[in-house]
Amino acid sequence: MAGASGMIGRALRAQLETEGAEVRVLVRRPARAAAEYPWEGTVGTVPQAAVAWADAVASLGGAPIARLPWTKAYRREIMDSRVDSASALAQAILRADDPPKVWVSASATGFYGDAAPTRADLQPEALTESSPSGSGFLAAVVRAWEAAALPAASATRLVRARTGMVLGRGEGTLKPLAAATRLGLGARFGDGRQFWPWISLRDEVRAWAFALRDESIRGPVNLVGPTLATAGEVTGAVAHALRRPHRLAVPAGVLRAALDGAAEDLLLASQPVRPGVLEAHGFEFLDRTAPAAIRTVLAG
Repeated sequence: MAGASGMIGRALRAQLETEGAEVRVLVRRPARAAAEYPWEGTVGTVPQAAVAWADAVASLGGAPIARLPWTKAYRREIMDSRVDSASALAQAILRADDPPKVWVSASATGFYGDAAPTRADLQPEALTESSPSGSGFLAAVVRAWEAAALPAASATRLVRARTGMVLGRGEGTLKPLAAATRLGLGARFGDGRQFWPWISLRDEVRAWAFALRDESIRGPVNLVGPTLATAGEVTGAVAHALRRPHRLAVPAGVLRAALDGAAEDLLLASQPVRPGVLEAHGFEFLDRTAPAAIRTVLAG
């Protein structure tokens, strides 16, 4: 596993070990245990011994997109941290005499860009795994990220896990939303009608484990909840769970000015993404709506 130290990575490792798997990890520091392999996240730094040992590979990570501002240098880091690590793993898998049977590589719903309808009276078109890529910085990042992993598909079953906003306790998107809401600053972003693709942390890691096990799953897989949620519903659910007000609104123009180009990708893009592949393969969600998932997380 690469990226095992982040919120999703820690939870995924625990999930896999609970299911009886032995997990070894790639780390960007000297190894401290036999189950660790040092690497630098670039081509040629993946220990072939790790690839030879593994039956499956799960890779997460990348420079956090929530870190602001997105300067020119940081945009390059967001891109390179994903593309370089995916290329490194792909090349290591291709070099292996006996490649791992499956590689689930992290990706993101940012692939789809902004899918808001052009007129207010139009219904949004659902985004599935067969939908084309959109425009914008994150869409370009995800296209390059997935392209870097794609060569390995000739040697292993490659799954590209397009994850939405992950709702977990203490980290991720909910952390700043909950912190602001507790201070009475719960707010709607823009008009609040844009769709935010979401999934609970526990369903996220269960979906990763599901994709690793199910030999019929390959290609892009949307890791999102089974029902759509707007930004207003998400921020409103946080306020309701914390019993705090939700009366403020931050206009889209203010967000664009404050976030210097990141607002469209992070807060204002509308992405009505559906988990088509997961549902077609019989995956059962524990959290079926964003408000219910938020209540469970914030009450935990």
